[in-house]
Formats: sequence, structure tokens, C-alpha cells
Amino acid sequence: QVLLVESGGGLVQPGDSLSLTCAFSGATFTDYRMGWFRQPPGKEREFVAATSWTGGTKVYADSVKGRFTISRDNPKNTMSLQMSSLKSEDTATYYCAADYAGFETTVKRKEDEYDYWGQGAQVTVSS
Repeated sequence: QVLLVESGGGLVQPGDSLSLTCAFSGATFTDYRMGWFRQPPGKEREFVAATSWTGGTKVYADSVKGRFTISRDNPKNTMSLQMSSLKSEDTATYYCAADYAGFETTVKRKEDEYDYWGQGAQVTVSS
């Protein structure tokens, strides 16, 4: 069974940087495309970024493009989200997600296209 665990959340000020990590276990990591979603308080969960199993294809939500970077370290079975120039609007619970891809190198942006989810990591950006 695939297990995803996020870590690295915390409280930061606007303009600061923060990095989240998602640890993957229970299956072959390179069989899965990966993504990050977030849920701001009082709002619905939304797409943030995604990467193919190779890490060669990446896509970002417009709201984070240029500020966030998604990456994966396949030998370590981890995925990361480097966040910079953080804004109060980035405050949310951040979730990593996995979807079985096999040999496919495409990425997915929709929440219901992912089968496995972590428990979430809280990121609070406040002055």
C-alpha cells in the first residue's frame, strides 16, 4: 500500500522561503507520477504542481509559477516543493499525491486523478 508523508511545514513571514518534502513508500516510486495540492482555510483543495515519474515533465499552477519548484529524488523516494517569495495567500494545508503511471510520462492536474494522498503539512505565511 502506498504511503505518503509530508514534512517541512511551518510558520514564515511574507517573502520567506520554505521547503516541503514528501516521503513515498509501499511501492515502486518510479511507477508513480506525483503532485502537490493545497487547501487554504475555508476553501477547496487546489492544484499546485506536478511531475512525471522521470521528473522530466513539470507543470505549475499560475498562482505559484516562478516562485515554487517541484522536484523528485527517485533514489530516495522523495518529492519536494521549494517555495520562495511566499505570500499570505499561500497559507494552506499542503498535500502530496501519487498516481500510478507505469511508463507514462504525462502529468495530471486534477485532484480526482490521484489515488494516494498524504496527511498534509501546514504552511502559514503571516506578518
